[in-house]
Amino acid sequence: MNFKHPLILASSSPRRQYLMKEAGFTFIVKKPDVEESFPADMPVENVARYLAAKKAEYFRSALQNEIVITADTVVIINNRILNKPQDRNEAIEMLSLLSGNTHRVMTGVCILSKEKEKSFDDTTIVNFARLSKEEIEFYVDNYKPYDKAGAYGAQDWIGMVAIEKITGSFFNVMGLPIHLVYHHLTNSFK
Repeated sequence: MNFKHPLILASSSPRRQYLMKEAGFTFIVKKPDVEESFPADMPVENVARYLAAKKAEYFRSALQNEIVITADTVVIINNRILNKPQDRNEAIEMLSLLSGNTHRVMTGVCILSKEKEKSFDDTTIVNFARLSKEEIEFYVDNYKPYDKAGAYGAQDWIGMVAIEKITGSFFNVMGLPIHLVYHHLTNSFK
């Protein structure tokens, strides 16, 4: 898919890069140097979109004719955000919390050019089967999910054996609601 303006995907996530490529976009990758922090009193439903906009802001002053796409994904359970785990113990703790429960995955996206800005988010409801301690440890030790919100990738082994039901976009759980990105890019930025 060709645009008048070059596309920048501001993400080092191989999953986001894969989804953009498979949707037919040509882009370059640049990672924003932004601390992924948010106000402690911010409602959990606003965090993903806030962080995506914060990442886009990093590029604003340098934009000329490019379009930058930023995203942030959070996993929410019991009104608590599960970010990327810092270590094995935290990954096991997160997966133990998700085991046998339903959670939300929210991805916020910001598309920014010199002329316009579009921010949106998508929510997917995920039902996880109950997992044994051995299954959780197997996944963490073999798949090292330290770069994934909630310590899991839906496209990995754990997604195949633990996700019982998804209500919403599977690709949103992977880290990018590509159907919405495609819609906004082709209708608002072409």
